Amino acid sequence: RTLYNYVDQGLLNIHNYDLPEKLKRNTKIHRIRKNKKKLGRSIEQRPQEVNKRDVFGHWECDLVLGHKTKDDEVLLTLSERMSREFLIIKIPDKTAASVMNAFKSLRKQYSEHWNDIFKTITTDNGSEFADLSQLEDISKSLVYYAHPYTSCDKGTVERHNGLIRRFIPKGDYIHNYSLQQII
Repeated sequence: RTLYNYVDQGLLNIHNYDLPEKLKRNTKIHRIRKNKKKLGRSIEQRPQEVNKRDVFGHWECDLVLGHKTKDDEVLLTLSERMSREFLIIKIPDKTAASVMNAFKSLRKQYSEHWNDIFKTITTDNGSEFADLSQLEDISKSLVYYAHPYTSCDKGTVERHNGLIRRFIPKGDYIHNYSLQQII
């Protein structure tokens, strides 16, 4: 039994609106969409050791958008699956070039340790990650793309993004927040 079941049964003296996650969930009918272009190597091809979370170096990646204008910054978020280590990088926009530049600067920062730290990167099929497979050409890192419209394939980073959303609601300009405030 979960806490939510106890609340629904009236066994606890709290209400659903007191629980931050309860009212956010929306029960929708799951439909498989077949019209989404696949960018590269599927998550189906990812080694089993990644799913077990026993080995360091397997990362999940996503973007957190602020206001939906072209001139607002976005947050590139990365979460390591085993340690739950979390990186946040501010980038100027959600273009594939900006994401790739952020990864190139990360690669420069970690230089000779890059291949040990970033063994695999799992991300979604967004157009902003279209160039990410270029990392495979310049390093030993392998890039995997999650199933279209399936955020649970990279649940760790999505959970962290939800925590960021508590402080930066959708629609707020990210450039109004310093990286120190976000962290």
